[in-house]
Formats: sequence, structure tokens, C-alpha cells
Amino acid sequence: MKTTLLIKNAGQVVTSRGASDKPLTGAGLGKVTVIENGAVAIGSDKILAVGSTPEVLKKITPARGMQEVDAAGKVVLPGLVDPHTHVVFGGSREHELSLKLQGVPYLEILARGGGILSSVEATRAASKEELVQSGIEYCRQMLAQGTTTAEAKSGYGLSTAAELKTLEAVRDVGRSQPLDLVPTFLGAHAVPKEYKEEPDRYVDLIIEEMLPQVVEQNLACFCDVFCEEGVFSVEQSRKVLEAAREKGLGLKMHADEIAPLGGAELAAELGAVSADHLLVISDQGIEKMASAGVIGVILPGTTFYLCEDHYAPARRMIEAGVSLALATDFNPGSSPNNNLQLIINIACLYLRMTPPEVINAITINAAHALGREKEVGSLEEGKKADLTLFDAPNYEYLAYRYGSNLISSVVKNGELVVEVE
Repeated sequence: MKTTLLIKNAGQVVTSRGASDKPLTGAGLGKVTVIENGAVAIGSDKILAVGSTPEVLKKITPARGMQEVDAAGKVVLPGLVDPHTHVVFGGSREHELSLKLQGVPYLEILARGGGILSSVEATRAASKEELVQSGIEYCRQMLAQGTTTAEAKSGYGLSTAAELKTLEAVRDVGRSQPLDLVPTFLGAHAVPKEYKEEPDRYVDLIIEEMLPQVVEQNLACFCDVFCEEGVFSVEQSRKVLEAAREKGLGLKMHADEIAPLGGAELAAELGAVSADHLLVISDQGIEKMASAGVIGVILPGTTFYLCEDHYAPARRMIEAGVSLALATDFNPGSSPNNNLQLIINIACLYLRMTPPEVINAITINAAHALGREKEVGSLEEGKKADLTLFDAPNYEYLAYRYGSNLISSVVKNGELVVEVE
């Protein structure tokens, strides 16, 4: 295949390659391959060659009209992957910030009808077209900040019609702009008001009505449950996830965020792809996740925004052999941030993860958390041509310059979709 786009003379090309069969763990998570004076050759939407600029130039056959990008002084990474977002929702919840600042706990805000339930009202009231338009705008922002693949959860509908509407909107958003969305059904995000006194009946509704329609219409790749005190118990979570697994969906969990209920242990028992949050995960939960190969998706932006006094124990998890990924948890309430560059900074400063660990956690390990590891997450021949170019002298600079959008260019499916003057 002839080269249609050539990225050359990069100060550094960081590949995250060699981990497409299994996610990185332990010491391996802290290793990256860096190519000085690097280049990436692209043919149509696939990567053709990665190496030093002189090596790549010897291999390529230019197509007529081949585009060239001189990346001198730039750092080239795989397109960033965000494995936990709620990018399609109605309304916003900036009014809850003052409650957080007064020290009102999240579960109390939820009990007052705020939190998720506030977003449920707004999402139910919104038309699908309104959800699509806001979702497109949020994805445009994410793409401009380097994210090229992201998960998109439902969970702000909490009725069959509203959950289906949300997942249909996710599908339409994915078709309407370049960023790839991986849909997850999260009907078990909270118990809606109409089932407040009968949560088990709501669980039955999810299993007997929502799940069959989601699967029949092919609207989701995964099923998620918020397993938490005051939300869904371990047994309720097990029922939903076992039903989802029987219908062929991959499993994910919001686990051990506020109370150590044993969500991590359940994720390991059921063979979930990932367990997310994990602020109060037990030592047993860490051990079981490592043994079962469950990816721990840590969401430090949520902890930061909620002003929690401790973060997920990333170092303990890495030392125990748990594979880690990082995500924004972009949502209207507990993490209104959709910029993975900020997560790089927070993860280094508060999780004590190193820059190489963080880069792998937002590229190849994040791709594993979405089942997209064969397509994206690393710069390797044959993979989808998703790249991010940063205006930075080296990859460590990304962790150093917090709060800045350092994106110079973004390549998605072999096309330059973002170019910063």
C-alpha cells in the first residue's frame, strides 16, 4: 500500500507497542519504546511503518498527493483512549458545586434527589436530537485534546425508553464525528425515584425488559453496574451482570468507590473486563483482580473534583500485578472534565504513577479495557492510524505542564482532523 500521510522528524515517537495480546502489568507498565527522530507512515486508515525517519523513508512508496507533516520538536503518541465516560447526557449540575464545598457527601446529594437523579430528569426530558448535538460537541472537545477512542455509557435514563434513547444517541454521535465511541449499557446506575421503595423490581426491569431490547437492537458492547452502598448491592449486581453475560455482553463495574462492598471481588469472580473507581478496594480485591486479569480503571479526576482525602491505591495495585488504565469519568456531576491530559497530571501527582505508566494507561491498557487492543492503543504496523502530536520537547513534558492543551495535531483513521496553528 502506498503512503498517503507521512509524519516525520518527530523529536520522539512513543509507541506503546508489544502489548496487544495482554495488558501491561508490574514493571512492564513503566516501560515505553521511544524513537528519537521518529516517523510514522500511513496508508489510507492504517499504519504502514513506524521507526526512525531515515528507516521509514527507505520503506515507503509515496502515493500521489501524499501529505507530509514535519513533527520536528513534537512528541507523537498513539491516539489517546478514554475507557470510562458518560459523554451523552442531558443538562448539567454546576449548582451542586456549592453543596460539595460545604462538605455534603455525594450519597447525601443523591438522597436529596440530586446527583445522578437530577441528570436523569434532564436526560428523560431531552429529545434524542438534543442529546446527539451535545454529545457531538463534547466529542469535538475530546478530539481536540487528543482522545480518539472513548467509551460512552448510558445510565441517565433509568427507564427502558430513556435508556434506549440514550444508547441510540450514542450510536448517532459516533456516526456524526470522527471520535470512535464504544457503547456501554448502564441501566443499573441508580434506582430511579419511581422504584425507590422497590429496588429489586427495578433490577427485574433491567434484566427482563431493558437488556433484551439493548441486545436485540445491538446498542451496546458492555454492561456496567454501579455496585455501591445505597445503590446496587453485590447480589443485585451479580444478577444483572450474569444476565448480561448470558446475552453476550462484556462486563464492567463501578466498584469499591465509597464503601468496600466487594465489587472488585465480584468483578474477578464474573470475569469482568474491568472494575472502575476502586478507591477503597480491599487487599483481597486487589489479589483477586490480579489473578483474574481484571483491568483496574482508575478515575483520579473524580477524586480530585469531589475533594476526597485519598485516591485509589495505584501503587499497591501495580505492585500486586493488576493491569491499570486511566479515564476521565466525564459526566455532568462528579467529573465534568473530558481532557485526558489533565488526568496525566493528576495521576502523576496524586497516584504517584510515573509518566511511562500513565502513557501506557491511557493508550494500550485503556484499549484493552474497551476490547479494542487489536485496533488502537499503540503505534504498530497494521493498526488503525490514530495518532496524537504534542507540542512538547519530550514525553515527560506532558506530565510537567499541567492544565495546558499541548495538542499540535490529531490524526484519526489516517486523516488530519485537528491542526493547531
